[in-house]
Amino acid sequence: MSSSSETEVATYGALGTVASGIVFWSEFTLKTTGCGLPAGPGGALGALEGISYLVIVGIIGASATTKLRTGSGLPAGPYGLLGAAEGLAYLAALVGVVVLISQVAEYGYIPNAVPVEGGVCS
Repeated sequence: MSSSSETEVATYGALGTVASGIVFWSEFTLKTTGCGLPAGPGGALGALEGISYLVIVGIIGASATTKLRTGSGLPAGPYGLLGAAEGLAYLAALVGVVVLISQVAEYGYIPNAVPVEGGVCS
């Protein structure tokens, strides 16, 4: 692997790992409060949360595609970052399913992705 390619893979791995951390924080907040993360200043935290969920979906999609094409998942990458991001993405998805089921059982609703005026999580 070339140096620029290794750097790119390490960057994807680092960003994916950070995104997983944000998703875990969001899932914990949802489980404990019934609502996701607050929007934050200018909606920045909410945007970061939404982008992190998309990153997780992207990593799982790339992993599944690679698995179908090659028979194995994503390469570990430098320092194992991409492999860690892949594992954390699958774990975040699994935790998300558990929290979703728990959310419906405990609170009887799934909060909107974007809080609405007068809504439960506004």
